[in-house]
Amino acid sequence: MSNPASTTSASSDAFTQEVAKLIVHALNLEVDPAGINPDDKLYGSGLGLDSIDILEVALVVSKNYGIQLRADHEDNEKIFSSLRSLSDYIAANKTQ
Repeated sequence: MSNPASTTSASSDAFTQEVAKLIVHALNLEVDPAGINPDDKLYGSGLGLDSIDILEVALVVSKNYGIQLRADHEDNEKIFSSLRSLSDYIAANKTQ
């Protein structure tokens, strides 16, 4: 019998890697998606994305997962703080 917590964690990790691949592909980054630390910052230090990159990520997330991320959303700083926070937000809100 498998542990539901470990299954959830494994599926969460797999989804985080899916989002990492999506970001790398959308932005043509020369980074191995598997090498992105899920807890590193996306913006500025860490992955080093800028505001234009974040807009592109928001567009591709919207297209792929049916989530509308607006520039004036009060939680954007938290949502885009790391790969893990972004993938958790997408998983909780995706429609596709």
